[in-house]
Amino acid sequence: MTHRRSRTYRTSWTTGGLRVDEKVAAAVREGLAARPKWLPPWLFYDEAGSRLFEAITQLPEYYLTRTERGILAGHAAEMVAKAAGDARLRLVELGAGSADKTRLLLAAAIERQQTVTYEPLDVSVTALEAARKRIEGEIEGVTVLPRRMDYTQGLGLDSAAPGERRLVLYIGSSIGNFVPGAAGALLEGVRRGLAPGDGLLLGVDLVKDEASLLAAYNDAAGVTAAFNLNLLARLNGELEGDFDLEKFEHRAIFNREQSRVEMHLVSTCAQRVWLEALGMTALFNEGETIHTENSYKYAPGAAEKILTAAGFTPAGSWTDEQERFAVCLGLVE
Repeated sequence: MTHRRSRTYRTSWTTGGLRVDEKVAAAVREGLAARPKWLPPWLFYDEAGSRLFEAITQLPEYYLTRTERGILAGHAAEMVAKAAGDARLRLVELGAGSADKTRLLLAAAIERQQTVTYEPLDVSVTALEAARKRIEGEIEGVTVLPRRMDYTQGLGLDSAAPGERRLVLYIGSSIGNFVPGAAGALLEGVRRGLAPGDGLLLGVDLVKDEASLLAAYNDAAGVTAAFNLNLLARLNGELEGDFDLEKFEHRAIFNREQSRVEMHLVSTCAQRVWLEALGMTALFNEGETIHTENSYKYAPGAAEKILTAAGFTPAGSWTDEQERFAVCLGLVE
């Protein structure tokens, strides 16, 4: 699951007293007019969606977060040392969210160099402020410089200080939300924004049995279903839509051929939905779906190949004992 910089503020307009974000509007116009219908996963992460995702990470079925946290807890000092070499390290995080697991890497950096600068990047102001308060309140010696940024358009960071290297964190398996070509292009864009000696720490979910995969995206408590349906609630609020959430259902499937878990919203009846801010009607047949997310699952060694293709030199890889998840380090030479 998932959420970057092209500009600091996105274009918007006002209609009927409602301020409409052009990026949201353009994505919804394109996605709901397509066959099959789709919506991009970054739409999940409004304030309510971000809270629901944090709840998902605590669920017993959602192994990804706790497995990656365990890897970082056991190897953060080694990761930081490999990335830093003989320099000071500055940490940058793509799609930072609440920065929960990041604390382990920041603590390791503090242990090594007493102080560290941390730059969380996210499109959510709410998430950035939560990360800043949490990190500054819990870890002495960290200077937090939050940046509202769309990292999918490349990095636009200031130059690092002399004798300082950047380690970009792209953890949480967020890379899995992108189809392979787009994932490679994203990492190439990150690479172009870095200097020799900088690095990227990448978290990827590994292929495993189908039952475990599907349980992680269709939990018994229904939190993931609420997270998926909240996307429609967001469109009702931001685009004056009239989606009836009770007429849609959450569905997760494993597409074995593509090696990905897919999330869909399924229309339970023939219906039409009006989006006032777009002047648009979306028609649904019974059983028709909106494809809302992909989560690709990688074979062992695939992450290192992706890093190499993007211009990084693999410098380390860590996994849990059951080989459910991997964290890989790539350096810029």
